[in-house]
Amino acid sequence: MLQFLAEEGAEHNPIFPIWQEMLVGFIAFAILCYVLMKFVFPRMEETFRARVDAIEGGIKRAEEAQAEANRLLEQYKQQLAEARTEAASIRDEARADAQGIREDILTKAREESDRIIAAGREALQTERQTIVRQLRAEIGSLAVDLAGRIVGESLEEEARRRGTVERFLDEIGDGAAGTAGRR
Repeated sequence: MLQFLAEEGAEHNPIFPIWQEMLVGFIAFAILCYVLMKFVFPRMEETFRARVDAIEGGIKRAEEAQAEANRLLEQYKQQLAEARTEAASIRDEARADAQGIREDILTKAREESDRIIAAGREALQTERQTIVRQLRAEIGSLAVDLAGRIVGESLEEEARRRGTVERFLDEIGDGAAGTAGRR
């Protein structure tokens, strides 16, 4: 029998495939089709359906949002028209009352503004002095720390003992006041 198969293989026609190969190829193709139809195609169909639902849902939500926006726009326009009408009537009433009240308000406003300006100047001067004091203390401690780092020793006691920082800041303050006075 082997001899028969060998002879048959030797005389094989290249146009017609061997029937055993055809059988194995058909079985493999059938198994592949079964696996695809049973497992892959249903999953793909679910994915496509989910995508279509998401797209249609997004379009529907967009249409609803557009309708809501149009409704709100009409409501806004109506409220705007009512507000303009009300503003016109209020403006007319205010013009009628304004002439009598105007002089009294201007007098009170001038007195109040003078009082506020004076209080503001006083508060600014006090705040400036406070800030200058705080900055002097902070600059002094920073300068001592920096000098201590540079020198490699603690200079805080020495600076306190001699009042070096205060003298330095006084000199800076006098120089700044002289420069500001020249301007």
